[in-house]
Amino acid sequence: MTGLPTRPLGLTSLRLTELGFGAASLGNLYRVTTDEEAAGAVARAWECGMRYFDTAPHYGLGLSEQRLGRALAGYPRDEYIVSTKVGRLLERNPHPTPIDTDGFEVPGDLRRIWDFSRDGVRRSLDDSLRRLGTDHVEIVYAHDPDQFREGAAREALEALAQLRSQGVVHAIGVGTNAVDELPELLRDGLIDVVMLAGRYTLLEQGGLRTALEPALAAGASIVAVGVFNTGLLSVAWPASDAKYDYGQAPPDLIARARQLAAVCERHGTTLPDAAIAFPLLHPAVSSVAIGMRTAEQVDSNVARYERGVPDALWADLVDSQLIDPAAVGLG
Repeated sequence: MTGLPTRPLGLTSLRLTELGFGAASLGNLYRVTTDEEAAGAVARAWECGMRYFDTAPHYGLGLSEQRLGRALAGYPRDEYIVSTKVGRLLERNPHPTPIDTDGFEVPGDLRRIWDFSRDGVRRSLDDSLRRLGTDHVEIVYAHDPDQFREGAAREALEALAQLRSQGVVHAIGVGTNAVDELPELLRDGLIDVVMLAGRYTLLEQGGLRTALEPALAAGASIVAVGVFNTGLLSVAWPASDAKYDYGQAPPDLIARARQLAAVCERHGTTLPDAAIAFPLLHPAVSSVAIGMRTAEQVDSNVARYERGVPDALWADLVDSQLIDPAAVGLG
């Protein structure tokens, strides 16, 4: 199968497939993924034409990077793009725990140390390259710098800019679900790409004016992740116990998601199909990266992407005051 359609990544020479592979589940996010499942998911993604793969040291204390690197080792290195992240160094845990305490089903023999300094960024990247088994990655994000301290994003981006100027990486950016710092960082030309988690989805478009519009003005791009809002939009009809931002979804958001689902149903489509299609309507978005644990999940998400949705859906959602008109070129 040929590759999926691609889009340019800001002003760089890179192009990302519109659908990307999020590898957090390869690090045993919330439950165990077997080696066979991990390898099968990546192989199926490749067969389906995916050529953009995202990972991070945080995901399973390095397990995601190790598994992704092994799974991609048999493919031509110049035919795919890998992104990883910096900001959390992995060090031996002086007080090991049976299971990691940060959401991954792996032994807690390592611990994460926040470090966005120049030396920390370089060390983190070197460690990631070793785990991935490659001599380079195309994209590096500062991972959740807002969760550490003010100024961490700028510090990491300045360090990453040096690596970009040396040709070590091709594009740099921030991976975050917080948008407050993004307009200034984008305006200052520090960012090629933002991996924006959960803040620009069919359910909520808060990132439109704080991330997407500033990115477009700066010649940068957005990779949209968390487009199902932690599962709330991943099924045709959201359940009463649906999750949002990794916790129980409040009743008002469940009600809103069901309103979206009802409009989708009227147009012969589904909530998850529309959730994938929606971010790609905006010219700032280069790719939608979705977490995939197994080959079956890959098939499901590719089918959703390929089905698309009727154009009339967007106007109906605007008329129903469920999405921002500017998000679909109607505002």
